[in-house]
Amino acid sequence: MKRLNCRTVGKMRARARALILPLLLLATPQSAFARDYAQAKVEKLTVTSINYAGQPLAYPDSGKAEVTALVVHLPPGSSTGWHKHPVPVYAYMLEGELTVRTGNGIEKRFVKGEPIIEVMNLLHNGTNTGKKIASLVVFYTGVSGVPNVIKVEDPNP
Repeated sequence: MKRLNCRTVGKMRARARALILPLLLLATPQSAFARDYAQAKVEKLTVTSINYAGQPLAYPDSGKAEVTALVVHLPPGSSTGWHKHPVPVYAYMLEGELTVRTGNGIEKRFVKGEPIIEVMNLLHNGTNTGKKIASLVVFYTGVSGVPNVIKVEDPNP
């Protein structure tokens, strides 16, 4: 039996790595490559377990999940009208400003670039208190067959 020296063993290991590494790379899903995101800039907007009124976040636990995405444009001085959401809602201010008042007296102003973690099952009204159109993208993370918005005439909760 022929004995291998250290140099020969080193060459064999290098060849094995040269063969195995390409095979491993081929087996790796494309999305796992960090270079796919090398040009992306990520800005964390928020991480929270509560909405702007201090309510803990909750998700529907029954029914078929359904996401609705909208872009809403409110002219200066206009409002959403009093309403509530039986499902979780998240928004992002694209431009302008929006002041939201809840039925229990909480008031919060949102401006361009801010996320909105909406209140759930709490009456509220959003008003464009700025001088230009307020635009926001809204995501309802709801349940099929359940309305995302429930409008009310009487603002008293």
